[in-house]
Amino acid sequence: MMALPKRKLGESGPEITRVGFGAWAIGGGGWAFGWGPQDDDAAIAAMLHAVERGINWIDTAAVYGLGHSEELVGRALRALPAGERPYVFTKCGLVWDEGNPLAPPRRVLEPSSIRRECEASLRRLGVERIDLYQFHWPDETGVPVEDSWGEMVRLVEEGKVRWAGVSNFDVALLERCEAIRHVDSLQPPFSAIRRDAAAEGIRWAAAHGTGVIVYSPMESGLLTDRWTVDRVEHLAPDDWRRHAPRFRSPEVERNLALRDALRPIAERHGTTIAAVAVAWTLAWPGVTGAIVGARSPEQLDGWIDAATLELTGEDLGEIAQAMERTGAGTGPRRPAEVEG
Repeated sequence: MMALPKRKLGESGPEITRVGFGAWAIGGGGWAFGWGPQDDDAAIAAMLHAVERGINWIDTAAVYGLGHSEELVGRALRALPAGERPYVFTKCGLVWDEGNPLAPPRRVLEPSSIRRECEASLRRLGVERIDLYQFHWPDETGVPVEDSWGEMVRLVEEGKVRWAGVSNFDVALLERCEAIRHVDSLQPPFSAIRRDAAAEGIRWAAAHGTGVIVYSPMESGLLTDRWTVDRVEHLAPDDWRRHAPRFRSPEVERNLALRDALRPIAERHGTTIAAVAVAWTLAWPGVTGAIVGARSPEQLDGWIDAATLELTGEDLGEIAQAMERTGAGTGPRRPAEVEG
């Protein structure tokens, strides 16, 4: 097993590698936000390869593949000696309709639902305690976040959960949770295309000792070497990216122009565009780690350099200029814009 640099997840969390294995895509297809068919053996091989390369955490969610991703993570854990198993982070709060798996899941943070989901995740993962349990999205059914977070606190006190966090929460909701119990981590979307979290949640987290693990730093494939304008047309019918505006005109041309601007930086560092895209998110103060997906060991090798890649001020300036020139994405373009 290789050694990779680690950062402490906020003031209260574990020491985690700068990149973690994202298990969204390995959930496969057949649900509202699926990625089309996925080979389960390749998925498990990718997770085991991640551990071999030194990654010490996996991020999944109950809804990924409607339980299937967690089951695969559980299989990977059982294939490893106890002392080599990574931390497992998962999420609750997206409740699906068993009779209509392609229907969008509902955002539910009702205390009894949170508890049911926690028990189901523990079973699928085959663990006695979830290392980091996160609310996936804010509730849309009218449950006060104080009631939801109070249930999370009880799960921690009972030993079912070690650390507690949230995903996709705004600053107002973070403040309400923090008043009850410290929020150990925040998980926002963050990439060179979707940059808004830098001015909001990430800044709040840095000021409050909350760790940040960002998701989709490669923007679900757009910020990688191989994406093309017309590739979306060749995706599986049930791949969610077919319908996402970022993957279609007029946005995709701007996004790929930004992607192309990362190529000379990658060449200077002897690495891939994907690694540069992930390293860009890690260059922001307050960001602890990045969740990066892989559906095979080969895909993981395409971005693993980000774990050790340090972009220079010149690199960051070049990327900021490319953002302005291409008009790709929204949000701050470099850390200096939100400091102070």
